Amino acid sequence: MKYTCSLFVVEDIEVSRDFYENVLNQTVKYNFGENITFEGDFAIHEANHFANLITIEQNEIIKKANNSELYFEEENIDEFIKKLESSRYKITYIHTLLEHPWGQRVVRFYDPDMHIIEVGESMISVVRRFIDSGLSIEETSDVTQHPIEFVKMCLENRK
Repeated sequence: MKYTCSLFVVEDIEVSRDFYENVLNQTVKYNFGENITFEGDFAIHEANHFANLITIEQNEIIKKANNSELYFEEENIDEFIKKLESSRYKITYIHTLLEHPWGQRVVRFYDPDMHIIEVGESMISVVRRFIDSGLSIEETSDVTQHPIEFVKMCLENRK
């Protein structure tokens, strides 16, 4: 068996498509009308069609379940936050930018259908930020909880 993708049910496929393309920079891989798959292998599916497929009433689809999220990584989290704040969508935050104990900065918010979206700084960016701030390779490894080999790899690929 092979895992294929995750799917979120959405009220308006065009609004959600626009949000994922223009706010989260995702690219459509397949467009089947009421079902769209993005390059990262996650899909959105229009609620009325999805309800018919699984033979339930559309009002049985629960919004804001807070039991899953889509996770994205961003190399420049500060620029992404600016883009998010200037988007045409009213963003409902779960929390604004915060830093986890391992140094990764993340933001969580809802998409137009109240699914949780997390955007985190890539760990490569975290390592480089710590090194640039003056931490040693060993200190960076300790803080980020990543092996010294990973920290060194992040620095080698920077060149």
